[in-house]
Order: sequence, then structure tokens, then C-alpha cells
Amino acid sequence: MSKRQLGRSGLEVQPLALGGNVFGWSIDEATSFAVLDAFVDAGLNLIDTADAYSAWVPGHPGGESETIIGNWFAKSGKRNQVVIATKVAKWATHKGLAPATIQAAAEDSLRRLKIDTIDLYFAHEDDPSVPLEDTLGAFARLIEQGKVRAIGASNYSAARLAEALAASTRRGLPRYEVLQPEYNLVARKDYEAELEPVILEHGIGVVSYYALASGFLTGKYRSEADLGKSAARAQSVGKYINGHGLRVLAALDDVARRLASTPAQVALAWLMTRPGITAPIASATSVAQIEELASATKLKLSADDVEKLDQASA
Repeated sequence: MSKRQLGRSGLEVQPLALGGNVFGWSIDEATSFAVLDAFVDAGLNLIDTADAYSAWVPGHPGGESETIIGNWFAKSGKRNQVVIATKVAKWATHKGLAPATIQAAAEDSLRRLKIDTIDLYFAHEDDPSVPLEDTLGAFARLIEQGKVRAIGASNYSAARLAEALAASTRRGLPRYEVLQPEYNLVARKDYEAELEPVILEHGIGVVSYYALASGFLTGKYRSEADLGKSAARAQSVGKYINGHGLRVLAALDDVARRLASTPAQVALAWLMTRPGITAPIASATSVAQIEELASATKLKLSADDVEKLDQASA
């Protein structure tokens, strides 16, 4: 595996990121530790979380994922082997991108993560109520304080990302070096039509979420009856069980058979071939899943494989 640059941040990562949304939600702390150890031991290094994970779970105030990762850093001593990304703006406790909110949220994330510096700090969503210069200025202060190394934008439209980049240039402020959009084989149109031209023009790194479409691209869900396998995933996966989604699964099956791999590995490998994609994000709830996902970084798709997947997913 060769490392890839995250925009112009100076951060280098392997081409697969681990999603931290499951820590403290789908899996407990002990299992989370095992998954994190397996991920790093596989030679991978980018871990993505957010202060809001997992506030959607009844009885969870939020901050659970960061807390577990922080406890793992303390126990494992592997902080220096990891590029850690977290986010601000979507959690009710620190909602939005006002400067005071960003500063307070960063301090709280650092405390939960038990670290001195966040490697990559994302605006989790746009906040049009705050001038972009104010938001970027708050991030600049965190960088000056040594509390953040680089910044990114998640869930931004192409127009707003371009506005933010222009504001950075105009005011001499740090720019969003990384974009985190939804992007996968069954959700291509919006990213490719709108966001991809912007990131390619400006040399922005991309760490895409829902890389496996909430598990649909693993091939586990092929009919309405399969939705009963996971109450947590049923609503998000059900929308893909249609002609388009099933054509994509058929193409993934064909390529996976030829390469003696799995649909999930092929779906991730396809993303890794896409222009501008630095590292797709995938979550795992077991060491076995980490082993499967990590193998995707070694999978070589032929031009014919890519064409087959492109056509099926267009």
C-alpha cells in the first residue's frame, strides 16, 4: 500500500479509512478496541469520528465514539500511528459553526480523545448563518494554538465549498483541504456532477462516507426479506433494493468471482480508483470485517472490471 496525500495538508494516509460511528453504538468498548487494533495492525492509519457519535441512540448524550477512541489511545499507545479526524457542527451540545462553538467543541473533543492535537478537523455540515470568514478564522486560531493540523468540510455543496475556498484565498485563512461527501456505486450522480470538478480543480482530498451504502454493497441485502437482518440498517438500505441497485450487485458479484474476493472489497477498490478519492470510509464491527476490508487495498481491478462497474452503476 502506498500512502496518499490529504489535499495539501501534509497529512498522508493509507487508501482506506475506518468509520468510528459504530463505537459505543453497534459495538462495546472491548470490541471497539479489538477493531481499532486490527485496523492499525493491518497497516492502515486514518480513523474518522465526530463529537455527535452516537447521540442518535436513546440514552446516549453524544461523545461516545471519541471517548472510546481516547481510551484506546491511552491503553494501546498507538496515537502516533494514527491520523485522527473528528467533526463539529451537528451535535446539539455544540451546534453550528460560530467561532465560540468551534473552540469549545474542539476543546471537548481533545479531552475525550485524550490527545493534544486533532489531525483533521471537519465542519460536519455547512452553517449558512455564520459568515465563512468567521468559521475559517475560528479554525485558523485552533491551528495557531497547535490544537488542529488541518481542516475539512463534510456535507458541503459544491457552491459553498467553492465560496469557502475563495474566502480562504481572499483573507489568507486556512482552506478546507479535505471534503467528506456521500459517494459510492449506488450514489454517484451528485458528487460526480457537482463536487468532483471543484475538488480536482483545487487539489482537495476526498474521504467519502457511506462507501458501502450502509451495507448494501456487501451483498447482504438483496430483497425486502433481507432487511430483517438489521433493524438499524433497514431504512437506509431499503432504498437501494431496486433495479439499479440489483444491477450493481450483479456486477459486483461478477468481478468478485473473477478476483476471488467479495462484493464489499470490490466496491471499495472501485472507489479507490476514482479521480480525487483519497480514502473511502468503511465501518467494521468485528476483527474479521477489518481483515476483509483491509484486503480491498490490495485488490487490483482491471480496466474491464472498472468499465463493468461503471456501466452497471451509471
